[in-house]
Amino acid sequence: MAGWRQEVGTTENTETRQHSRMAGVDRRQQIIEVALELFSRRGFQGTTTREIAQAAGVNEATIFRHFATKSELYEAIIDWKSCADDLVELERALEETLKTGDDRALFEAVALRILSINDNDPHTLRLMLYSGLEGHGLAEIFFRNHIVRVFQKLAGFIARRVEEGRYREVDPMTAVRAFIGMIHYHVLSTRIFPQQTNELLDISNEQAAERFTELFVASVMKRDA
Repeated sequence: MAGWRQEVGTTENTETRQHSRMAGVDRRQQIIEVALELFSRRGFQGTTTREIAQAAGVNEATIFRHFATKSELYEAIIDWKSCADDLVELERALEETLKTGDDRALFEAVALRILSINDNDPHTLRLMLYSGLEGHGLAEIFFRNHIVRVFQKLAGFIARRVEEGRYREVDPMTAVRAFIGMIHYHVLSTRIFPQQTNELLDISNEQAAERFTELFVASVMKRDA
């Protein structure tokens, strides 16, 4: 962390009065949001404190008042995204459709919410990919604290359907990974190869959620169910 400390400026007199008047909690959130965008474009290791400070319009010492290290700032981003409204809505939609027992509605709601999250927030996906590639493990924290719950609830639903005789004998967690895998591959391909992907399959999020759900449910449901 020495490099993080060495980049600190000695004074804060370069900040404007407008920036100085910002409340501490607002300043902290602004730094988090600016850092998220930079980390998602350049990675954790490729982003310096000086760049974060310049993009936020503050002196580096201001960052240190809120975050002692760059890793602490990164962890704050993960915590923030774990509590983001879109992710909360994903779990809420899952809970609501679980109560109905409507298989297609359940998986379609999850698929559509995942697609919408990535449309509304393209930075987080890139951040997770950088985290995995750079090997500092913070994406794993995000996965354990949020995504695992979605996987477990879907797997529990599938296991119940297998016991009821409505689904074929499939491993529930493998089935969940297959379903979520379809959705995430669609997201990744449209991010990496947008023009080429649209030439092959130009569909809306609603159409994608409906079609992927139909394929999945048809693959696991017994013909006589």
